[in-house]
Amino acid sequence: MPSPEITRLLIVTDAAAPQVNGVVRTIDNTNIHLKRMGISVSMLTPDSFKSFPCPTYPEIRLSLTTSTHVEKMIRAFNPDAMHISTEGPLGWAARNAALRNGWRFTSSYHTRFPEYVHARIGLPVAWSYALLRKFHSASSGVLAPTPTIRQNLINHGFVNVVQWTHGVDHQIFYPRPVFTLTHSSRPVFLYVGRLAIEKNIEAFLKLDLPGQKWVAGEGPLKSALQRKYPSARYIGVLSQDALAELYSQADVFVFPSVTDTFGLVMVEAMACGVPVAAFPVPGPLDVIGDSDAGVLDENLQRACMKALKLSRSSATAHASHFSWEIAGQHMAQALVRLIPPTPDQIFEELSEQFTTRSAGPI
Repeated sequence: MPSPEITRLLIVTDAAAPQVNGVVRTIDNTNIHLKRMGISVSMLTPDSFKSFPCPTYPEIRLSLTTSTHVEKMIRAFNPDAMHISTEGPLGWAARNAALRNGWRFTSSYHTRFPEYVHARIGLPVAWSYALLRKFHSASSGVLAPTPTIRQNLINHGFVNVVQWTHGVDHQIFYPRPVFTLTHSSRPVFLYVGRLAIEKNIEAFLKLDLPGQKWVAGEGPLKSALQRKYPSARYIGVLSQDALAELYSQADVFVFPSVTDTFGLVMVEAMACGVPVAAFPVPGPLDVIGDSDAGVLDENLQRACMKALKLSRSSATAHASHFSWEIAGQHMAQALVRLIPPTPDQIFEELSEQFTTRSAGPI
């Protein structure tokens, strides 16, 4: 549970609706459960500023602001705690404001940014890790989505790294009726996610597999992929309810990424009864592990064919272990008060705790 003094939380994030990605979905779903725990959550997003589209990722808006302006907005929110969710312009501005005022905050590591940048422009991962290490070094708690990612950050010199699991909304993602498909044949291999180089989609599309390949999502590679792999079915972006219907029609969910920190789509697919085929890398190693809900193999084609033999009910059962309620609890436990307590306040708290424990019948 959070400290009783924390009832107002400010989350600073460069990623927010109407963006459609795992970061936004994680924040939104965690917030629901934080509010159920009695924490009032406010958001500071690019909607409050002039912004411009991020190069190669135009869905993300980069805010044009200053640390001084962000500091004034933080003071206006008057939060008990602050969580900086992303390492974008807003995140850096909030971090600098916090350092200037001696404020404490927590942060999160959603994206393997060094690996993404390396995949796109070839920048050495060590350079990016150095920048991110500086960003998070001032954080009282760096929330990492899996044990593998947590250990990876520690290996790169990050401190105060804590576990923050992710979940799935089982009210939306559950097995739907499987329809007879027209103009297609079984089996159906499905990919859901952004169509960008860091997602390694071609590792899936180039496979010699029976049946159909379906691709749901948008991104800068879409046109090129459609030209190069015209036999695949390209579906675009769907609402969560329609996405659950789509998952349920697939026989295997293929997750070719080797740079994700978690991979929410894997859990969503499993919740709909679809086994997963993936590489044995961070994300799948923690989400799938040695369960019988998916197959991890350096040979993705072999993983796909083996996954066809897995039970759909086993996939659904494994997904039941992932909960947004637990994710909310993890974040609440990591929160720290924006303004550190004075020695007198610490003494008062300890005295109250001692009095409470000592009270009772003699």
